Amino acid sequence: MNSTPFRGIFTALATPFDADGKVDEQSYKQLVECQIAAGVHGLVPVGTTGESPSLNIDEHKRVIELCLECNAGRLPVVAGAGANSTEEAIALTSFAQRAGAQASLQVTPYYNKPTQEGLYAHFCEIASRVDLPIMLYNVPARTSVNLEVETVIRLVEDCERITSLKDAMPQDLTRVSQIARAGLRQDFTLLSGEDASLCAFLAMGGEGCVSVASNVVPKAMVELYEFFSAGDWKQVSRVRNALLPLWQALFCETSPAPVKYALQRQGVFSTANLRLPLLEASPSAQGRVKQALDLAASL
Repeated sequence: MNSTPFRGIFTALATPFDADGKVDEQSYKQLVECQIAAGVHGLVPVGTTGESPSLNIDEHKRVIELCLECNAGRLPVVAGAGANSTEEAIALTSFAQRAGAQASLQVTPYYNKPTQEGLYAHFCEIASRVDLPIMLYNVPARTSVNLEVETVIRLVEDCERITSLKDAMPQDLTRVSQIARAGLRQDFTLLSGEDASLCAFLAMGGEGCVSVASNVVPKAMVELYEFFSAGDWKQVSRVRNALLPLWQALFCETSPAPVKYALQRQGVFSTANLRLPLLEASPSAQGRVKQALDLAASL
């Protein structure tokens, strides 16, 4: 079991592709090294930002391995291993455990829209069959199903291996306080799944963020978290105001198109290629990202 609760800034790593559409391992290594050098608290490969729906099973496994190889034990790695098939999620989670990940990221099953009882059974089954800490991932905008507060509490109480929740529900931050005040285990942590609401999420009882923006501005995201933790509200306001346009720009079109454009612009990725049906950021989106990066560069 994981002995250190997951807190702070965990980067939801984008997956680079080369000019032939294959996983660009060199660019991925560069991205991981940039994250570690900037002081982020953990790495999350093959989540939504990593285009997990567009990777085949061998690519999915290779990206997990690649992240672990590059990281070389320096940071916790929470491997994306969710699926809308419980057996597939178990297989991916078992692989992540064998590869050496510190936890798995388990998204709510998408498309088939299970009930709350179905969600409970799904996550309990994974937790009972794989000895690896689990970070639940609630993102209704992507999956069309919401993991209700009561279900989260029940899962944490019944499944020791469930140690954190990535919650992408910025329209209802009261969820954070409801879960935080439920008196759950001290090793259970709440992380935001949406950059722009990070400060509000922390104020409501959250303990960090699985961040898209930290692909591009990892040091600034870590500083924002540290300023908030220290109660330095003047610096929180300064950094938040400089990053807000970037947070908005990175989601002006379907993620991860804008963030991949930003990473290419920074020279971290060799291309901004995505897998169909996603397309590269449009010229207007690129313009927004460029302006936002220029503003964030003042930090």
